[in-house]
Amino acid sequence: MTDEQLMTIREMCSAFEVTPRTLRFYEQKELLFPIREGQKRLFTRRDRARLKLILRGKRFGFSLEEIRQLLDLYHVGDQQHTQLEAAYGVAKDRLADLIRQREDLNTAIEELQDQMKWGERMLASMEQKRAAQ
Repeated sequence: MTDEQLMTIREMCSAFEVTPRTLRFYEQKELLFPIREGQKRLFTRRDRARLKLILRGKRFGFSLEEIRQLLDLYHVGDQQHTQLEAAYGVAKDRLADLIRQREDLNTAIEELQDQMKWGERMLASMEQKRAAQ
């Protein structure tokens, strides 16, 4: 393996905008497998690809366990068919959850806006009464 294929923890943090603590956490959770040279961690091309997928999965709201299961399916030996099929199923469920959350947020926003309009009317009414005195 050549040096260009390996990245230090500092390089990984810079490239992926994560903290060293995050990388150590993913290593502890057996999601990343850097090469250890004493205290030094060297990340391979495979680690970089896995981190990219981990971060994407987290952004979509996948749990670490779901991400781990999907990453583990990479080596099933069916040209990633099983992995893609499983990822599609998890993504479909997550999309349904996000749509429900968006609907809930839209409802909450509308209700808050209505309350604020009521508050504005009440404040304006109070100001008018004060001005009339």
